[in-house]
Amino acid sequence: MSGFFASTRYAVVGASANKSKYGNKVLCWYLQNKISAVPINPTATHIENAACSPSLSELEWAKDRAEMQQTSVSVITPPRASAMVLREAARLGVKHVWFQPGSEPENMKELAKDLDVCVIGNGPCILVDGPSMLNRARL
Repeated sequence: MSGFFASTRYAVVGASANKSKYGNKVLCWYLQNKISAVPINPTATHIENAACSPSLSELEWAKDRAEMQQTSVSVITPPRASAMVLREAARLGVKHVWFQPGSEPENMKELAKDLDVCVIGNGPCILVDGPSMLNRARL
């Protein structure tokens, strides 16, 4: 878990402009904690004044595997989509993915092990557990 906040780049897959959605709340958590995060949304250009990328593969640094290894990803998508996000992240070199509650793919642990990606899921929420985890990472 501590490796998640050791990254230098962050992306929020499932970011939403709708303030009532968790995809917006999670993005705002990053911004409120002075952590730059790119919202990933295939239909939006900006969310919360941050420029969006349509997918992880289209991040401006996606072709640089070393940069992708320094990217942690929060996921707020339906479980079926989340499995595809995990596969895409692994293919690009991402090493840390946090599935927010309800977004975990059915076979999350097995898939993550097969793909060699560290995952957080099945409970912890960045909105609740993020502050203490971030503080521990900064010590």
